[in-house]
Amino acid sequence: QVHLKESGGGSVQPGDSLGLSCAVSGGTFSRDGMGWFRQAPGGEREFVAAISRSGYSTYHASSVRGRFRISRDNVRDMVFLQMNSLKPEDTAVYYCASKGDARDIASTEIAEYDYWGQGTQVTVSS
Repeated sequence: QVHLKESGGGSVQPGDSLGLSCAVSGGTFSRDGMGWFRQAPGGEREFVAAISRSGYSTYHASSVRGRFRISRDNVRDMVFLQMNSLKPEDTAVYYCASKGDARDIASTEIAEYDYWGQGTQVTVSS
């Protein structure tokens, strides 16, 4: 059973930066594509960023492109989301997720992800 645990959330002001981490255990991390998703109050879960199993390919949602950056460490079995220039509309619970995939691609499709963390709250407010 794959277990994912997010950390690093918190309350910040607009324009601030925050880094999220996700520790993965119980699987073969280097074989899994990873993604970050978020869900705002009353909203649906949406794609934020994804990274292929090698880390070679990444993809970011247009709403965060240029401000957020996904990365991974295949030695420590962790995935990260660096968030800069945060906006109030970035307020949400952020989830990391993993998907077994023989292809070295970054997937945006929520339905393709097999395992999910419990989420970490990010609040951006002045």
